Amino acid sequence: FKCFSYSTVFQNQDVPPSNCSLYKKPFLEYYEETPLLVAVLTYMGYGILTIFGYLRDFLRHWNIEKCHVAREREEQKDFVPLYQDFENFYTRNLYMRIRDNWNRPICSVPGAKMDVMERVSHDYNWTFEHTGKVVKDVINMGSYNYLGFAENTGACADAAVECTKKYGAGVSSTRSEIGNLDIHEELEQLVARFLGVESSMAFGMGFATNSMNIPALTGKGCLILSDELNHASLVLGARLSGSTIRVFKHNNMQSLEKLLRDAIVNGQPRTHRPWKKILILVEGIYR
Repeated sequence: FKCFSYSTVFQNQDVPPSNCSLYKKPFLEYYEETPLLVAVLTYMGYGILTIFGYLRDFLRHWNIEKCHVAREREEQKDFVPLYQDFENFYTRNLYMRIRDNWNRPICSVPGAKMDVMERVSHDYNWTFEHTGKVVKDVINMGSYNYLGFAENTGACADAAVECTKKYGAGVSSTRSEIGNLDIHEELEQLVARFLGVESSMAFGMGFATNSMNIPALTGKGCLILSDELNHASLVLGARLSGSTIRVFKHNNMQSLEKLLRDAIVNGQPRTHRPWKKILILVEGIYR
């Protein structure tokens, strides 16, 4: 079977994928290499910023330069410090210089384009002040809105309204009790046909989907083959399961096939007994 959730696929070895012929050809994955000059200048830039950061910290220590960062009061010095001062070095000296590029307040739907509130700083990005103006139609490159579900107009919004009228805002129960609807089963059948597998299971999106369900699928004596770039929820779930974990290279079917062949031929370490289960963990979308 396959379980599809959180853009993640759990695949059991007993059901071979129908499109395995696609991976008979040699796998070639190419990433553009960073030009040497760009890499050198980048490291030089970080080095210069770090040196100036230490210089500014020296000036702040002797009260020559004012320090705006939150610090503990003098009367609290006898307590155990909440954090080491060096931990805030990057934020204090590097991030603050370009902080205006992050944490921008928006005032519209976070679609493909959105409206951003204009702000200015008079103390080198330590604090910001809103001007009351709005920057229109800014391209949104920092949202999880992959499929346009956040839009308030269009096909997704219209379909959401119709489904709310028919099914309500939610089932308020688990699917194993009274929360199973026909659209849940229709979704699972659609996913199974799309992936070319026998069946599938759909879960609500969330960190616990992977971290809590993987231990229910495998345990001691089982093997998990995990993509090296899997999300932290998959990594946590695999560790909590108590299964043996082996990692294959990202999107590399040859690497996965080698680990799978070795696992089937050699079995478990020391005893060489067959694995109770072999679970392959990959994500549907890597970001």
